Amino acid sequence: MRSRALIVDDEPDIRELLELTLSRMDIDVISAANVEEAKRAISAGGFHLCITDMRLPDGTGLDLLGHIQQACPDLPVAVLTAHGNMDLAIQSLKAGAFDFVSKPVDLNVLRHLVSTALKLSNAAAQTDRRSRKTLLGESPAMQKLRATIHKLARSQAPVYISGESGTGKELVARLIHEKGPRGKEPFVPVNCGAIPSELMESEFFGHLKGSFTGASKEKEGLFQAADGGTLFLDEVAELPLHMQVKLLRAIQEKAIRPVGAQRETSVDVRILSATHKNLEQLVNEGVFRQDLYYRINVINLQVPSLRDRKDDLDMLAEHILEKLSAPAGEIPPFVSSEAMDVLRSYSFPGNVRELENILERAMTMCENNLIEAEDLQLPVDTMMDISKDSEVVDTGAKVTAEFSQTDDSLEDYLESIEKEAILKALEETNNNKTAAAKKLGMTFRSLRYRLSKLGIS
Repeated sequence: MRSRALIVDDEPDIRELLELTLSRMDIDVISAANVEEAKRAISAGGFHLCITDMRLPDGTGLDLLGHIQQACPDLPVAVLTAHGNMDLAIQSLKAGAFDFVSKPVDLNVLRHLVSTALKLSNAAAQTDRRSRKTLLGESPAMQKLRATIHKLARSQAPVYISGESGTGKELVARLIHEKGPRGKEPFVPVNCGAIPSELMESEFFGHLKGSFTGASKEKEGLFQAADGGTLFLDEVAELPLHMQVKLLRAIQEKAIRPVGAQRETSVDVRILSATHKNLEQLVNEGVFRQDLYYRINVINLQVPSLRDRKDDLDMLAEHILEKLSAPAGEIPPFVSSEAMDVLRSYSFPGNVRELENILERAMTMCENNLIEAEDLQLPVDTMMDISKDSEVVDTGAKVTAEFSQTDDSLEDYLESIEKEAILKALEETNNNKTAAAKKLGMTFRSLRYRLSKLGIS
């Protein structure tokens, strides 16, 4: 079955050019000169792609885009914009357009766009929107994230993925790529902070043989490697200003010029980017270009921190332990209820990555395939769970006042309080460790671990 496209433009020359190009791609074309004609054609249905001009006699491309999203939301829409008018292009992407094409139309760029859009249209019914097996968690934050990924996979708009270190920003980027029409094409991740400044242009755009000292052969750049697919710029905030200028041009013109080359080469790449830094603040400080920020931040996707999705801890811990045990063919260890309580009370500044490290360490430390609280080796203030009946727990105000009068670090001060509490409990129980542990509200094993750590014999 041949694909069908709707072309909407009031200029006969443009319509004819687009009709001819798409017809040569074995696509049936219906044309409309204004919004009203386009709406009538859409009501008949059966289209796989719509390409519309932004300026029409009775409205705008955005008006038509809004109508299509209501009438047939799965229909990819590409918008024609005047050359250099990036504000309108970005506005259309934010409104839900699949992609944009600048006038005068580059036929190479147009063919890439049409091919990608038709892949999306044909695969619409097969997309798994939940991603539950890859992006674990049933908390409201994760359900919302998976639904957003599904929507973003259907667009070609640049996405800026923000979030703390360890939240899984690259995993999110991979899912956006894999669930979209570029899923079978290359996904090329690059850590912008790991490339030496003097090699950046060559790494991103490639170089010709002899273009500089040491260039003994021609080299393909990251943009060429990702052609047809997705380029993921991780830690994009680390790009130096001179490279930000070149990257902006490559994104806007959809073309790159290898070092030593005289002409630009068209590339079809979707840009996804991420950083754990506050990019908007860096723009205000003048270390990140505002125009590049607006170009890569067409859509912002916030990845939640682990402390904002504590309901997912049990599922994540079980999955991580299964993954860590699998290579050796071992049975995953069980996490005690006390250890899970400690994990739930921890803030996880390193997020899921830190949880993986904590559980891997605990697997090594635990006995009888059971992970106890002390096996987690979390900070002192997290491990402490002293009963109110011990009469050694003081108010936060008193602790703060006492700490302010010492020269110790907070960790040393908390250790001194813990040591004092344990010694008092041992004194009151005539050094009966089992009774002291009960008085302190912890297990005997936890007390034994604290005694060893604090050097109490």
